[in-house]
Amino acid sequence: MSNTNTTTSLQESDALGKPPYVNINSQATSLRQPSPMPGPKRPGHPRHKSSIRTGDSFTKPRDIEKHSKLPYFLRMHGSITPRMLVPLGFIGLWATLITCISEFVYELVVSEILLTVLGFVVGLGISFRTSSAYERYVDGRKFWAQLSQTSRDLARHIWIHVDERHDADAQLGKADLLGKVTALNLILAFAVSLKHRLRFEPYAQYDDLEQLVAHLSTFAGDAFDPETSELKPKNNWKRGGEYLGLTFAESNPRKAIKRSKKNLGHLPLEILTYLSAYVSATVKGGQLPGGVQEAMVMANLASLNEVVAGTERVLNTPLPIAYSIAISQITWVYVIMLPFQLWHALHWITIPGTIVGAYIILGIAAIGREIENPFGRDENDLPLDKFCEALEDELNVIAAKKPPKLEDFLTSEFNEVMFESCYTDLAGKSTEDIRAGLRARTNFRAGSRRDVGTGVGKNEKEEV
Repeated sequence: MSNTNTTTSLQESDALGKPPYVNINSQATSLRQPSPMPGPKRPGHPRHKSSIRTGDSFTKPRDIEKHSKLPYFLRMHGSITPRMLVPLGFIGLWATLITCISEFVYELVVSEILLTVLGFVVGLGISFRTSSAYERYVDGRKFWAQLSQTSRDLARHIWIHVDERHDADAQLGKADLLGKVTALNLILAFAVSLKHRLRFEPYAQYDDLEQLVAHLSTFAGDAFDPETSELKPKNNWKRGGEYLGLTFAESNPRKAIKRSKKNLGHLPLEILTYLSAYVSATVKGGQLPGGVQEAMVMANLASLNEVVAGTERVLNTPLPIAYSIAISQITWVYVIMLPFQLWHALHWITIPGTIVGAYIILGIAAIGREIENPFGRDENDLPLDKFCEALEDELNVIAAKKPPKLEDFLTSEFNEVMFESCYTDLAGKSTEDIRAGLRARTNFRAGSRRDVGTGVGKNEKEEV
């Protein structure tokens, strides 16, 4: 299908006498389209593909744009139920064993006081675990929201306030324009590289990152070695084990970092260095007039650096291992003791009762473990890929049109300043008349809100 679209685009371009446009990603990614002009190709590194495939149906963040009509209790994607199958199977066998022994051999009964005491402790532990994990999840989302806001602000400042010197020299103006587009590409590269860094993917040769930073000299780009950096793709058994929550099937997420034989550097920080160099060059060249704009741009760069520090704090400061071990042990002791305390009152109903109780307690604890790291590829993690795609689209929108000039929209006949009067109509009136109209507009708005639906506001407008 993509080949057909590419051929059609090329034929349409030839018919219109325009440069050919090749959509290699079948998406609107104008910031990263290859140049249609012929030229020598610079040799690049072989691409490094992530060990977890994007299309993997077992582990990937849930697509928030998709809508499901199923009620929540019937949904499986994003549910913790698949990871509970093995623990619940074990608990079911354990409850069956205790029930059978109590029914046919010897009554294994424990006082209900133990259930009450353990239940209180388990509730406190799970509450602490869940609240701390959700706090980390919210912090991760806040930092990424700060990244999106700062990136849009920085791109707007660069696109609008950095002058293009077309009047001085055509080639110089063209170079300024390409420099601004390059700066916007670096903003996107910063977000994408931070996403990979938070997922312990340390190189620069990923499909969505390589063409954004291939022209930069970085430690991550130089450290790539196809023989040692390539990770083996996971087979179906391993992916299935991870889907079921089996800890022995989980790989070390820092495997790629540990296998590297060279200094991997800090790619997001290096990209910020190149952005700072661009800003410094524009200031020295007089393209960024006024200290206010320069201060705002530098503040945006500092804000992006804060995002790096904040996301790394969330990633590298998990719940202390002592808490995790203690809460896990207390939870399992409580669940294992359930059939001893339920049999006297429920008998054979002890088996499903224990399974239901285990699902509630172990399920809530498992949710806390999953969202503790919000930057991964689990179903309930933040959809960082979607966030980066949204940022790319926003940067494309900013760069789609040349920087607007005030006279382009101020004097337009469609600029209805007040009372359906455009700018050219009011320009012929005196300042006193314009100010009188502004005062009348205040009274008109207040009257319209008081008399909604009565037609009084319309009559007042006609009188004015």
